[in-house]
Amino acid sequence: MIRNLALAALLAGAPALAQDKGTVDPKPLPPLANPDDPAVPAKELFGRKDQPASLSARAIGGYARGCLAGARALAVDGDAWQVMRLSRNRNWGHPKLIAFLERLAGRLPQINGWRGLLVGDISQPRGGPMITGHASHQLGLDADVWLTPMPDRRLSRLEREEMSATNLVRSDWLDVDPEVWTFEHAALIRAVAREPEVARIFVNPAIKKALCREAGEDRGWLSKVRPMFGHNYHFHIRLACPPGEAACADQDPPPGGDGCGGELAHWFKPEMLHPKPGKPRPPMTMAQLPTECRRVLAAP
Repeated sequence: MIRNLALAALLAGAPALAQDKGTVDPKPLPPLANPDDPAVPAKELFGRKDQPASLSARAIGGYARGCLAGARALAVDGDAWQVMRLSRNRNWGHPKLIAFLERLAGRLPQINGWRGLLVGDISQPRGGPMITGHASHQLGLDADVWLTPMPDRRLSRLEREEMSATNLVRSDWLDVDPEVWTFEHAALIRAVAREPEVARIFVNPAIKKALCREAGEDRGWLSKVRPMFGHNYHFHIRLACPPGEAACADQDPPPGGDGCGGELAHWFKPEMLHPKPGKPRPPMTMAQLPTECRRVLAAP
């Protein structure tokens, strides 16, 4: 089993961005001196679980404050997808999301002609906060899909750890790069946004601008496509809570309209493009997660 990285940078809490390189020789994280201490950050506990909880599949809590029981792994290789950054061990998700990604990958020839998807981070084996990177991805209902088509060969392990996706945004961050932005990118995002179980898609504001410009008269799907910095190499798919899972907390629906007016223009203001560094938030503890996440953490 591939375990989470225990490199010095990770232990120091450095952010793990989508394009950060991994390693072909991941090491397990060292044991915690006192894992029962209530002050231990929840990310340190969830980050040390390399297998899912043997419980019925359920998303528990919110996208940025929750956990996942009964996770299923997306196979490292499929007929129409390949998983990237294997050393992170984040190819786990709610079975509903894994099935969604498998269906989506199989439809790519009809959607935009790509051979398949390159899939980045989904979730940890038991969801929850991550030692590095995402604030969300805690329920197994979020997935990062690279904005790079799958090649016509199996990537090597080294390539999966070190190759980068393509940056679709211009260096001034004001629009997409016309040399790399294609109809195929827009077709893929549009098709995903039209799926009823998809609650939101996050893309860089410049990508949202391009989608707004090229959408034509069919614009209803644009409301789900939300601008968010850090999504210029990949787009982020978020599914709604599965029906019948009362412990899963959905977000409010996106605002009405296509989101292509003043709301989008705000993202291109200088203070948004060049923000002043903020104070980091203190790490979340188990007391801040739903009580049932303790059972998920303790389960075999």
